[in-house]
Amino acid sequence: MNGAMRSMTLVMRSMTLVLGAVAWACVVTLAQPSAPAVSAEQIQRGKYLVEHVAMCIQCHTPRTAQGALDHARLFQGAPIPIPTPFPMQPWAFAAPKIAGLPGWTVDDAMRLLQTGIGARGYAPRPPMPPFRMTQADAAAVVAYLKSLP
Repeated sequence: MNGAMRSMTLVMRSMTLVLGAVAWACVVTLAQPSAPAVSAEQIQRGKYLVEHVAMCIQCHTPRTAQGALDHARLFQGAPIPIPTPFPMQPWAFAAPKIAGLPGWTVDDAMRLLQTGIGARGYAPRPPMPPFRMTQADAAAVVAYLKSLP
């Protein structure tokens, strides 16, 4: 086999490997269960719960220099705006970004909102309350947060 044939054979083998990897990625992606359909009403219900009932907006949204909520950065994570009333109790210093629920599966977020237990098997530190939401309310909250950038 001459040099040109050997090079062509290597190129063809490389292309076969790349195409195989792409095909495998497509199969794995298509095999993932699709998220349940989310209605506009469910997202609106989630927004209401997040902003006016559970009050997530108070800790998970940064504040302006004047102390007002920075609505341009909704749910992007922020320092906890209040000190602990119990100095010996563990207390969170910052609230994570929850817009889009980065790093959370739907099931893990639902579990946290329904049981108060996070994905790693423990409850978040106060002031995060141990929620006990209904399945419908938890699904609405997750749908709303997942809809945010």
